[in-house]
Amino acid sequence: MSQHPSYPNVLLTFARNSLVREMSFRGNFLLQSIAAMMWTVMNLLFYILIFEFADEIGKGTGWSRYPYFIFLATTMIVNSLMQTFVIPNAQEFSELIRTGRLDFAMCKPIDTQFLISLHRVNWASLSNFVFGAGLMIWSLTRLGDPPTIAQVMLYPLYVLCGVGILYSLMITLAAASVWTVRNQSMGDFFFYITTFSRYPMEIYRGPFGWPLQWLFTFLFPILIAINVPARLMAKPLRPAEWYLTVFAIFATTACLAVSRIVFKASLKRYRSASS
Repeated sequence: MSQHPSYPNVLLTFARNSLVREMSFRGNFLLQSIAAMMWTVMNLLFYILIFEFADEIGKGTGWSRYPYFIFLATTMIVNSLMQTFVIPNAQEFSELIRTGRLDFAMCKPIDTQFLISLHRVNWASLSNFVFGAGLMIWSLTRLGDPPTIAQVMLYPLYVLCGVGILYSLMITLAAASVWTVRNQSMGDFFFYITTFSRYPMEIYRGPFGWPLQWLFTFLFPILIAINVPARLMAKPLRPAEWYLTVFAIFATTACLAVSRIVFKASLKRYRSASS
């Protein structure tokens, strides 16, 4: 009888092996961590400068200095998890196809999508997670109306929902490599499309803003990825806004299901290097 692999143990093995590889070149690991954090610090300094001349990000949005810093911290946390676990692996997918090394992944007694998505862990990117968590705690201590215990407990769940939504987009783009073989623009497209998620949905107003808000909330729900967890921590949700928390669960489930279908379809179209 064949024994199914323990996926948590496999993931821990991937993480441990990646850490050993990173520690073999400690100077490079340190430089990568510092470079990643410097970009984050410069981003924070930019918004500190903005708040020297403005009270809110968008007039009447309610995103003043410390609530917005919580939003920014959530962006850092979600992006850090993506850069640590997802993006390096997805970017390598097209190379696996071009070189034929995808054959070996498909022969392993483990789910191919799991293996391709998580076999490499970029530990240096976790520096932004630590920085974002620190910024979150510091900003929460300065909020006049702190979140409830229930909101704090829900926050990690909706951070994972945000990661799930962005992961679905990334793995779908990566799966397109089966048809294009080389998909060098994948990272650029992911960056451009997720730029919309890095700002509060309240700023998307007016004749051009409302269609964008609807598009990126309900059709391509990337606004949900950051906005829902950030709103849980930064500002109390009004009764009319709680639908977002329910929709976030539905959107995450739907996105993961669609990405799974696309990934399986791509493997069926894949032609082995030996064929």
